[in-house]
Amino acid sequence: QVQLVESGGGLVQAGGSLRLSCAASGRTFSSFAMSWFRQAPGKEREFVVAISGGGRSTYYADSVKGRFTISRDNAKNTVYLQMNSLKPEDTAVYYCAADRRWRFTAPMDYWGQGTQVTVSS
Repeated sequence: QVQLVESGGGLVQAGGSLRLSCAASGRTFSSFAMSWFRQAPGKEREFVVAISGGGRSTYYADSVKGRFTISRDNAKNTVYLQMNSLKPEDTAVYYCAADRRWRFTAPMDYWGQGTQVTVSS
């Protein structure tokens, strides 16, 4: 079992920035690709970005490309999502996910509990 705990969500003004963190348990963190998903009220959960186990490969949804940056620190068992130029449509619950495979859709092997991000207009 892998436990994932997100933090860093909150309320931010449009155009502002926020950094999310996801702390993972386990001894084999670097063997997992890590992803961020988000779910807005009344909508399906959608893919945001993924990063490979070693951090060398990333894949971004078009909606966040150029604004969001994913990174990971395997020594700390932590993945980050730096969000810049935030828009109201970025408002959602953001979920951290871990998967042994390199893929960009649900299902994932493990999920965090989510953290709320609200962008005011």
